[in-house]
Amino acid sequence: MKRILVPCDFSAPALEAYQFAIQIASKSKGEIFVLKAIELPVMLVSGFDVPAYSYEPMMMRELEADATAKFKKMQERFPSGNVPVNFKVTYEGATPAIRDFTKSNQIDLVVMGTKGTGGISEYVFGSNTEKVVRLAPVPVFAIKKSIDLASIRKIVLPTNLDLKQTDFIQKVQALQTFLGATLEILWINTPSNFKRENESRGELEEFVKHFKLKNATTHTRNDTFEEDAIAHFVKEVNADIVAMATHGRRGLLHHLTGSIAEDVVNHIECPIWTFTRRKPG
Repeated sequence: MKRILVPCDFSAPALEAYQFAIQIASKSKGEIFVLKAIELPVMLVSGFDVPAYSYEPMMMRELEADATAKFKKMQERFPSGNVPVNFKVTYEGATPAIRDFTKSNQIDLVVMGTKGTGGISEYVFGSNTEKVVRLAPVPVFAIKKSIDLASIRKIVLPTNLDLKQTDFIQKVQALQTFLGATLEILWINTPSNFKRENESRGELEEFVKHFKLKNATTHTRNDTFEEDAIAHFVKEVNADIVAMATHGRRGLLHHLTGSIAEDVVNHIECPIWTFTRRKPG
């Protein structure tokens, strides 16, 4: 977690994410990259059905100057101490900007603010955080409110008990070691995916043994929906963060199947750490 990207629109959630990223970078002796994506409106050239992306240089300079001024105010309000902070403005949509910057700058972690959404707007439009959680090639911390990094003691790890997720579990173990926290491993029985108690207990024990997990406690809960069970369990054990895998589904398949991780990001208040699984291993 040496190279940390903070996508920033200078909203309250983005400022919370920036504060949390400073703590991580300070502990890891890393650096922060603050990225402001400005999505310019598409204009059509008269007589042609092609978009034109030429804008008045003065307008673009004004937009960049405004973003730079806001960044300086943010730095004054939240000093980064010895943590190097780099600021970049890009002219493209937020999600592709984050994806491209992450790949081209060897980013290790994305920390971004989220307001959470609800109702029809969530279903139809989603959020930038939700899209990044689904598509980012590196772990993502979704932050509604910054917390004291040193206070993190319990990580809730909901699991499907799949033993072919080595890369994801290794990332979780690295996070656990970095934070010095315990793992609260959670299997959720739902009507559509139910296991008898002795079956789930045995598989949980095999899961812990297979991945050589340390400082880990296993739990089983029953609920109609996984995201509800996770929310209730976080409160029950007074957990500090949730670590989850997401599957990076795109297009129609994503809308048909949904994503538990994205639902949790939208509806649980504590920080949510996610990593996209695309290949078994």
